[in-house]
Amino acid sequence: MEAALALLTARYVFPERAKDAAAAVRARMAAGEYDGLDESALAERLTGALFTLCGDRHLRVRVREEGMHDHLTDAELTAAYREQSRLGNYGIAQVRRLDGNVGYLDLHGVADPVVAGRAIGAAMELVAHTHALIVDLRKNRGGTPDGVQLWHSHLFPDSDTHLNDIFHTDTGGTRQYWTLAHVPGPRYLDRPVYLLTSAFTFSAGEEFAYNLKATRRATLTGETTRGGAHPTDVLPITPTLEITVPVARSINPITGTNWEGAGVEPDIAVPADEAFDVAYRMALEHVLTWTRRRPCWPRHARP
Repeated sequence: MEAALALLTARYVFPERAKDAAAAVRARMAAGEYDGLDESALAERLTGALFTLCGDRHLRVRVREEGMHDHLTDAELTAAYREQSRLGNYGIAQVRRLDGNVGYLDLHGVADPVVAGRAIGAAMELVAHTHALIVDLRKNRGGTPDGVQLWHSHLFPDSDTHLNDIFHTDTGGTRQYWTLAHVPGPRYLDRPVYLLTSAFTFSAGEEFAYNLKATRRATLTGETTRGGAHPTDVLPITPTLEITVPVARSINPITGTNWEGAGVEPDIAVPADEAFDVAYRMALEHVLTWTRRRPCWPRHARP
């Protein structure tokens, strides 16, 4: 418990909030609230207390996966993350061309472009010639802000769009995220993008939605997202327990705030299982409008 609280007070992005939370947890410890609990129950109880005290969905204690029980170097942790990302196809669950020439991307995560850049470019290549695009974030549990930056850079024409800022408490510095001048796949411009969200959508999946809503580049359909906006470090407490501590916070350049606690509200609120049908209907309506405005070419001629 003391090790967990020490990590909290040393690393949390809101130091005063961490100090108050640690004092409150110590008072509960003195009252015997954590006595006699096994590791799993202790992690759940402490996570609930920290959420009540700090209101931060990224702040949590959990039992470490069995393969993580031994101490791993930073290089070993990076290698394990990259292998896990590769086996998960870098979060890209599906890429499809739907009837009506509508593109569909199902993203369960947002992978680091250091390893996922080629896959992201390939996915965008497969939807490059569609008339509208649906990006399904309903099962997206997050990832990296660099990954969000790369995906979004395909949706803007150049490097002039300011997407997000992240303030880091350890350095006191703020990193700005702008669209990139070069992307590995074709840019998807001048066509509508529809995002599907759910109450399960979290972290970098929420940034994906928040940035595009703030810039009015996409229409969001579905449910308000879970509400976790603070990038984290995962820190070992013991060989079998770890704490996830938010060490930074997002600041959107347009809204001046982020989605922490509140989630990202959709433009069109419907139950998550209805979001695809609503977005697909809007996409098809756009396709019909677009095709009616196109010239009618003779069968023997090519446009």
